[in-house]
Amino acid sequence: MSESSNTNLEQAKQEGKYIRTIRSFVKREGRLTKGQAAAIEKCWPTMGLEHKNGMLNLSEVFGNNNDVVLEIGFGMGKSLVEMAKNAPHLNFIGVEVHRPGVGACLMDADEAGITNLRIFEHDAIEVLADCIEKESLTTVQLFFPDPWHKKRHHKRRIVQTEFAEKLRAQLKMGGVFHMATDWENYAEHMLEVMNVAPGFKNQSETNDYVPRPDLRPLTKFEQRGHRLGHGVWDLMFERTE
Repeated sequence: MSESSNTNLEQAKQEGKYIRTIRSFVKREGRLTKGQAAAIEKCWPTMGLEHKNGMLNLSEVFGNNNDVVLEIGFGMGKSLVEMAKNAPHLNFIGVEVHRPGVGACLMDADEAGITNLRIFEHDAIEVLADCIEKESLTTVQLFFPDPWHKKRHHKRRIVQTEFAEKLRAQLKMGGVFHMATDWENYAEHMLEVMNVAPGFKNQSETNDYVPRPDLRPLTKFEQRGHRLGHGVWDLMFERTE
């Protein structure tokens, strides 16, 4: 790590900002389409949230006191927009680091006319630490994260003991951490981590996985996987203390 990086790290720590040194994602900056760029320009003033602005007052952000669902890494945002459209009684926050996905999500949200969705273009772990008040979320969703399938890269998987502990603080009592993956080894890793994470209870009747709940839309990618005989594993852990 360079001297300037060390300086930035120290400065951030002094300001109380959470900075992590191991990333669970690779920043792949694809090119924006004209539609995505136009959607960002049009919708960001009303739907965009900035990490640099610090802690959110969620009732002010949404103009109501409805329960809040936060999704980490929403990809192109199709399922997130569908969930927000299907549940107008809930508020949704999507967090994604890839700008084309942000643009695509805003384009679909604008077309659907939904008003209960806000977006961060930032690292979700830093958003959770710096922008989300404790005990303020009803659900945190993590669907199909990068599996980092090589063993030497498993430390980059976002679901780790420290992450579960930090996330638990942001969930309301009884709130749920909902994960889904199509990599069986990652599903086993998630289960192993969450089974020993303090203050969580597995909602599975068999103490492992749950059937896909109706609230999580079936993606085209997932439908294709089903046709090819690929499995998908859902895990739902409830905050109990």
